[in-house]
Amino acid sequence: MTSIGIYGSNGRMGRAIATIVAEEGGTIAGGVDAGADPAPLAKGAGVLVDFSTPAALQPHLAAAVAAGTPIVIGTTGLSPAHHAMIDDAARQVAVLQTGNTSLGVTLLGILVREAAARLGSDWDIEIVEMHHRHKVDAPSGTAILLGEAAAQARGTALSEVRVDGRAGLVGARTEETIGFSSLRGGSVVGDHQVIFAGEGERIELGHRGEDRSIFARGAVKAALWLAGRAPGRYQMAEVLGL
Repeated sequence: MTSIGIYGSNGRMGRAIATIVAEEGGTIAGGVDAGADPAPLAKGAGVLVDFSTPAALQPHLAAAVAAGTPIVIGTTGLSPAHHAMIDDAARQVAVLQTGNTSLGVTLLGILVREAAARLGSDWDIEIVEMHHRHKVDAPSGTAILLGEAAAQARGTALSEVRVDGRAGLVGARTEETIGFSSLRGGSVVGDHQVIFAGEGERIELGHRGEDRSIFARGAVKAALWLAGRAPGRYQMAEVLGL
């Protein structure tokens, strides 16, 4: 059985993953958290899963590359510099990075891409997400993932059309922009809604996460799928064969 090493093992996701691994046919190689040397775990695991912090990404990638161990990255709040690090690492080991490991959200991303590609630019796109009160980054990694799917389908980069949290006299909405609104409160695991608003009609595509285990189960499936893959940067859609 494939052994999975967990970076961020004492976090919410790390603990959830540890309870799911055996059900999915894997074993736990161990786990480390902030301040610990990531290298021994990378050497002893068949595949790594990282749900820690953006600040820990560089040493975790370095350890994975040095050991030649594939790594699934579910950490959110990553910057362009972090993605450049991931691209560099993916030249030497298999890396799957995603803003959401839920299989349902993965499919939602495909549906959003299809809708954005087929509807004209006169259909406005707005993304609304809500998470628990403890989440520190906004918009969520999942919201950004969905925005990127829509932007790519329209042949543009999200950075060129993204509008975050409107407030005040901001003027009329600009065509082709993609708006983001973030809500925080309570114990919400994760709600995401993508709204396509046209003249006289509206399409709403959404997903509600009711239990954190959906993300853990998807992360474990991704890790088991990634183990043994050739170097490269992979996506959750490939885990589903999409």
